[in-house]
Amino acid sequence: MPHVEQVAVAPAEPTSKDAGPESERQQLNSVRPTTGARLRALVAAAPTLLTDAGVLAFALWTVMYHLAFLINLAPATTFLIWVVGCVVAFGAWLGHRRRVQPSAAADAVQQETAEDATYAYSRPLLAVVLGAGTVAAVTAGLTAADDGIGAGIPWWIPGGFGALAGVGALLLARGRWLTTPARVAPAAAASPLSSAYALIVAVLAAVSGLFFARNSVDDAFFVGKSVWVAERNQVPLRDFLFTDGVAPAMNSQPPVPSIEVFYGAFAHVFGLHAASATWYIVMPVMSVLAVLALWRLVQRWAPGRAALAFTVAVAYLYLVAGQDAALGTFHLTRLHQGKTMFVAAVVPLMWVYLTDWFDSRSCRGLILIAALSIVATGLSTTSAIVLPLLVGGAMFAMIVVGRWRDALLAGAAALVYPVGATIWSRLTAGPITENAAAAFYDAEITYRRTVLFGVLGVIGGLALWLGPLIARRRTPQLLVAGSTLAMSVLLFPGVLELINSLTGIGVVLWRTPWMFALPAVIGILCTVDLPRLRVFGSVAIALALVAGFAILGTPMWSPKSYVAVHEQPVWKLPQQRKTIVFWMARLDRPDGVVLAPSTLMHTAPMVTSRMRVVSPNDRYLPDYGMNTPFVQDRLKLVALANGRTDLAPVPELAGAIERLDVTTICVYSSNQVARELAPTLGFEQFATRKRPGAMTCFRRG
Repeated sequence: MPHVEQVAVAPAEPTSKDAGPESERQQLNSVRPTTGARLRALVAAAPTLLTDAGVLAFALWTVMYHLAFLINLAPATTFLIWVVGCVVAFGAWLGHRRRVQPSAAADAVQQETAEDATYAYSRPLLAVVLGAGTVAAVTAGLTAADDGIGAGIPWWIPGGFGALAGVGALLLARGRWLTTPARVAPAAAASPLSSAYALIVAVLAAVSGLFFARNSVDDAFFVGKSVWVAERNQVPLRDFLFTDGVAPAMNSQPPVPSIEVFYGAFAHVFGLHAASATWYIVMPVMSVLAVLALWRLVQRWAPGRAALAFTVAVAYLYLVAGQDAALGTFHLTRLHQGKTMFVAAVVPLMWVYLTDWFDSRSCRGLILIAALSIVATGLSTTSAIVLPLLVGGAMFAMIVVGRWRDALLAGAAALVYPVGATIWSRLTAGPITENAAAAFYDAEITYRRTVLFGVLGVIGGLALWLGPLIARRRTPQLLVAGSTLAMSVLLFPGVLELINSLTGIGVVLWRTPWMFALPAVIGILCTVDLPRLRVFGSVAIALALVAGFAILGTPMWSPKSYVAVHEQPVWKLPQQRKTIVFWMARLDRPDGVVLAPSTLMHTAPMVTSRMRVVSPNDRYLPDYGMNTPFVQDRLKLVALANGRTDLAPVPELAGAIERLDVTTICVYSSNQVARELAPTLGFEQFATRKRPGAMTCFRRG
């Protein structure tokens, strides 16, 4: 018989019809990630998940807050509906993420390849950018100094060379973008280790912020509004600082921002004091989100060594905070203020979202851009000024490479809501009243206040004008160049003056540099590719930068930064003033208005809305006309409470007291003039407080 070779035949794979339950379970287990893998993936994605969730949640709150105006819904009710909406929305969103695998394009960046490296910059143009950018940075930093070798340099030199560098940088970025093949690969996403590092830094930053107290006179309005909402469960649509709703609201403070009402509604629902809820609970969350926003931008724009660049950026914010407008002062010490959260979190996230949109062109990207623009509107009216500049720079960069449609869609998504809210507020409140007491800062002083001066100003200038040469290739490089050009135009002599003459918003034009993500780009400076040095060179640059910040800057915790450091979490104001105001609020006072020293009246709205004071913040008085009795009466009485000697005649003081319905006067016991005049004005002493902070209080007899 012929030999027959026996061949083992593998059993056929079971089809979906004949596969048993055990077979299906084995197949699922073979593709299901392990617990460790899921945990690593979750840690790696945590910065993105947390920041995106925060953006969507606050965008939802802002929309609901604005809609609540139509039906006169109480803030606490709006808050509870918002909580339910968040639970439902994010549950559906997470379910969608489980069902849908993200496409490679949605989370992709343009990777460097061997073919990419064959493209060389136009050497003459590169030399122009390097030379002009360096000259602009050095002269701008030295020109802004009060003395030294740069004193007296006319601003047209840094302004002109900066404009030249900005134009050249965009041309270089355009050439690189058009000639580099679009090799789209899975994003160089943050590893679990780097994301864990960012999360740890964010949490530590939030904890440290609890112990910093930076007194801000603007908190009389911001925190005072939250206190009002918490105590009354109402949105104050009229003046709540001076007249308890009698006078119209300040023209410069329309009710468009939603953040202060959020704090107050949160406090009302949970039975907390609004200041405690703001500074002890919500602000640490804001701090985490702001630091993670910075991390995401650095990780997205840095060509490599993102963790190192992130460390330098955080060090810059901590160590360079002495000037009144330095970006370090607009971070951990007052992130509860909407304008601070705007510059610290919204600006870097908007650049992240614009970068992702330009790479992926996904609907998700447009949704996040639109949601973030709503967040910006809910945080601060400043967004209506800075956001169009930021988005305009990005749109122009997209247009110069021929992506008109992408630019227009991004612009519409980013600007429709804030521009619409601004138009609505101006139609309802009227045009902004010119404030004669407000200061306008030209380009030179704007640079000095925000980018700083001296060596620190030079470092900031190098980041501004040479940053596009260092950022990751293609889209990040293109958008950084667009931002640089926009900033260069704004800093050109006469441009800010022109904008001020056309709009009348000179009081806030010094904030225009907020559009440039300066801390992130300063961090990226250490990633410059030095031949033969690589990692060692980056570490050396990073150490030099941090050393410069430490030696030349004023740290966040310094008294020169107007910050007091405490041994336990505290309210962000002088603690003795807080104690005195609580003491005043508990006194058996007659109904009416309280007159006290300015520092205590600034603190009063943050303690309670039930004790009305003569002038909670003198800086807001120009909104009501400096020559009106409304203002002049208050200024006369403030001079009395502050112990000044150039007082108005007694009849004028008595008239002001009568018109403002002042029934209680509390002054420091050292104010001998006020103590002697009080009986003459018809007041009798009824309470005293011992040192520290010795006070004497009088009530109308």
